[in-house]
Amino acid sequence: MAFVDELTIKIRAGKGGDGVVRWRHEKGKEFGGPSGGDGGRGGDVYVVGSRDLSLLFKYRHEKSFHAEDGEAGGRDLSHGANGKDLEISLPIGSVITDLSTKRKVQLLEEDERILILSGGKGGYGNDHFKSSTNRQPKRATKGKPGEETTFFIELQLVADIGLIGLPNAGKSSLLNALTNASAKVGAYKFTTLEPNLGAFHGYVIADIPGLIEGAAQGKGLGHKFLRHIKRTKMLAHLISLENEDVVSAYETIRSELASYDPELGKKDDIIVLTKTDTVDGEDIDRAMHSLKKFKLPVFAITILDDEAIKEFADALVKLLRQKK
Repeated sequence: MAFVDELTIKIRAGKGGDGVVRWRHEKGKEFGGPSGGDGGRGGDVYVVGSRDLSLLFKYRHEKSFHAEDGEAGGRDLSHGANGKDLEISLPIGSVITDLSTKRKVQLLEEDERILILSGGKGGYGNDHFKSSTNRQPKRATKGKPGEETTFFIELQLVADIGLIGLPNAGKSSLLNALTNASAKVGAYKFTTLEPNLGAFHGYVIADIPGLIEGAAQGKGLGHKFLRHIKRTKMLAHLISLENEDVVSAYETIRSELASYDPELGKKDDIIVLTKTDTVDGEDIDRAMHSLKKFKLPVFAITILDDEAIKEFADALVKLLRQKK
């Protein structure tokens, strides 16, 4: 199933029901006085936070949504029923933008419920217009239309750890090793074309597709996936020891993050040297020494070593608990 993180949909709140002209039927009187009821209010529209990241994919063929209209009023002062509200479930991390007003709302919690469109008011029946000087009003009003507009929905993942780095740094392999994910792995660049998530001791790890120099300007996968890092609480920079200059690899990614959004450059991070099985011990020591100047936790692992993965997982849990 394809990962969909952008969607444009048209949504309409319910129209208010019409008020009606009705009369009391009393013996011996053709018109016993006004009894037309008011129309019901149209349904409102809410967005609701969900942990189901596939929801935008499910909506890809549904381009129009609307709440239920209010019912018309009835006789004997009967008020029309209100239209049912419409709830649209969206993944946590969704940013919903009203394209006509540019107003934005964000869903950051599961079951969070936000009103985005209001239903129209019901019209008045003729009973509403009776007075001491107008005992038999023949006037009723139409229900008001509900609010209607087009929304752009953009998903920005909410995760505890974001695995980032240059293409083919081993992010998907590490995600699979640490969690129950089954992310696609390949020995070529840009194997990951969409973010993958995995559960890790009650935390969420996101594998962000590989970034390259110029990503902040849209090069490579560019802006499409840089935005998924914005709400990640901690970043793990994966650097393959196949890189001759690990410092340059780290600085390239840091530069792209800061260019895209200065706040990304301030996030807590760690460095993970991967594919240690491709070099000897002296090369590993040299790489770790060169990274000391950044004053960050540095780990060296290979997914081929189960014990190394376990030690790294234990250290990662401790770091996450410290940040709570």
